[in-house]
This record gives sequence, structure tokens and C-alpha cells, in this order.
Amino acid sequence: MFNEAKSLLKVNIREYGMYIALFVIMLTFSIMTDGLFMSSRNISNLLDATGYTAVLAVGMTLVIIIRHIDLSVGFAAGFMGAIAAILMTQAGMPFYVTIPVILVLGVVIGMFNGVLVASVGIPSFVASLAGMLIFRGALLQVTEKTGTINVDDSHFNAIGNGYLPELAEVSGLKLLSLILGVVVILLYIYFEFAKRRNKQRYQFEVVSKSIFAIKLVFVSAIIAYITWILAGYNGFSWTVIIMLAVVVIYHFLMNNTVLGRHIYAVGSNPEAAHLSGINVKKITYIVFGSMGMLTALSGILYTARLQSATTTAGTLFELDAIAAAYVGGVSAAGGVGKVTGSIIGAIVMASLSSGMNLLGVGISYQYMIRGGVLAAAVIFDVMTRKKRG
Repeated sequence: MFNEAKSLLKVNIREYGMYIALFVIMLTFSIMTDGLFMSSRNISNLLDATGYTAVLAVGMTLVIIIRHIDLSVGFAAGFMGAIAAILMTQAGMPFYVTIPVILVLGVVIGMFNGVLVASVGIPSFVASLAGMLIFRGALLQVTEKTGTINVDDSHFNAIGNGYLPELAEVSGLKLLSLILGVVVILLYIYFEFAKRRNKQRYQFEVVSKSIFAIKLVFVSAIIAYITWILAGYNGFSWTVIIMLAVVVIYHFLMNNTVLGRHIYAVGSNPEAAHLSGINVKKITYIVFGSMGMLTALSGILYTARLQSATTTAGTLFELDAIAAAYVGGVSAAGGVGKVTGSIIGAIVMASLSSGMNLLGVGISYQYMIRGGVLAAAVIFDVMTRKKRG
């Protein structure tokens, strides 16, 4: 069993490495802060602060997989968050109408980027750089008269600051959050067994029963521990629920649908994908349209969290999303990456910031350390590909 585990770690080092890194970071900061880092309040705030970046990182993962980049997502998110604020405060539009409108606007913006890249032939770096400048100007234009636009809609603001309603408390723990954690564990176990049976049906190689059992217990224990931590504070926030929903949907999309396989195929070799009958332009449109929708969702989450739209909203969001994707295991060469990894990458970067803030590390050193982590992740990716090559 030990040899099998060692072999699995060696083969899947790209995937497992980020989980190991996250565990080491959390353990280190927990020791250095005398347990304050792993307190219910800090972990809850950390996950809430990660939400808008994690959502962007999921979309950016797909974009990088097909060998492109989108630099416009930061200010596009800030702009669409400002439009949402204007619609609710000045046009009197209710939040349940505003949110779908903004999401559709995001899809349209993303599809326009896709057309520039796939049909016009403009490199994605240049097209998205132009978009970044345009949306930076658009954000300033819509906010220049009033500056900060305060949002008073309590339902909208709850998206960024609210928590699941509670049924009751059990020993100081939120009952509904505990139930949700149990449901997540049961669903995880069910899908893992289903995936294993499906592989066996088609005679694919699977891990031994002992390794499989250890994996189930380990992951279930992590989910249970996080649930226990969050239930001890205010429970699961709506931001975390939305983040989990995005991850589940896109994980299913990328691993269990024809579209997901086509996205990986285009990223691995666009020419071969085209020759095999895959519509590369269509895939590009879909991926950029998806990026636009998640950009809009990110803008909504950020605006709801601040309860306002500001002239600086979206600054450096795109770099945080790209960093999270690369730290999470996305390959710079395209064709490789998982949305679950990008979420872990976003949490890794947020954990570094949170831990260093608790330790009182200067902001200048924080930027340098985060840059070093990003460089290390890309170096690791390059070295791994060289060994396989």
C-alpha cells in the first residue's frame, strides 16, 4: 500500500502538490499565530474574502486551458458591479431582476471578447488589454458624478455578507450548516463510488480499496473539520454557497460532458482538435462567454460585500485570478488544469495574505512573497512537463 501511495503521489504530483502546500501554509500560520489563524472567525472571513477571486479563477482556468488569457476581467467586474448598484439605487430595479440582467450583460461582454479573438484573430492578450482600459474608463465614467455608490438593498448585500438562516444551535454550532456539511460529505462519497464503478465497468485502472478508503476518509474529515469551524461562527455564508455551486457545476462540466472534453482537446492541440471535427471558434466563444458571466458574478459578490460600488473596484482582480489558476495547477502550455485546483490556488493566496496580516508582515513583503509563490508554481509546472517530456 505504501508503494502504491508513493507511486500515485509521484504521478499526480501536480494535483496533490497544491493540497500539500495549503496544508503546510495553514499549519505554519496556525502555529505562528497560536491558533488564531484557524479560528472560526478568521477562516470564515478568509473564505468570504476569497469568493470573488475564486469565481474569477474558475473562469480564468478555462481560458488558460484553451491557451488564451483575459486581462479585462478585473475592471469589467468593477464596471458591472457599478451598473448593478446604479440599477438598484437610481433605476429602482429590484435585486432579483438586477442580478440576471448583469449576468446576461457579462455573457455579452465575454462573447464580444471571444469574437475578437476567434473571428477577428486579435491575440487574446491584446484584445483583453484593450478591454481592461475600456472598462477602467467606463467604471470611472459611471461613478465620476457620485463617486462611491452606496447600495441599501439588504437582500443584495446579504449575498456578500449574509449567512444561511439557522434552524437551531447544537452545543454552540449552527444546525443547518452542520446538515449541509453532512450532505456534502455524502454526495462526495456517492460520486466517488460512482466514478470508481464507471472506471471498472470500462476496465480502466483504479486504485486499491485501501487507498480508495483512505482518500474517502481523509477528504471527508477535511470537509467535516471546515464545516465544524464555520458552524462555530455564523455558519456557511452565501458567498461560500455560491462559490461551492460554481465549483460543482464547472467541475461536472469539465469532467462529465462532451463540452468539457472538447475544451481540453482544444487546449492540448487546437489544430488536431479542428481536424477531428471540433469547432474551435465555438469553443472559444463559449469559454469567453463563460468568463464574462463569472466576471459579472464576481462583480456582484464584490459590490455586495462592500455594500457599495467604488471607482477603484476591480483593481488587480485579473492578476489574483491568474495567480490562483497557476498556483492551482493550470499549465502555461494549455490543455491541463482543474477548477477544483484553481479554488485551492485562490485559498492558498488568500491564506498567505491572511496569515501575513495576522503576523504584521509589511505590505511590501507580502507582494514579494506572493510573487515568489506564483513564480515557484510556474517553475514547478515547467519542470514537471520537462520530466514527462
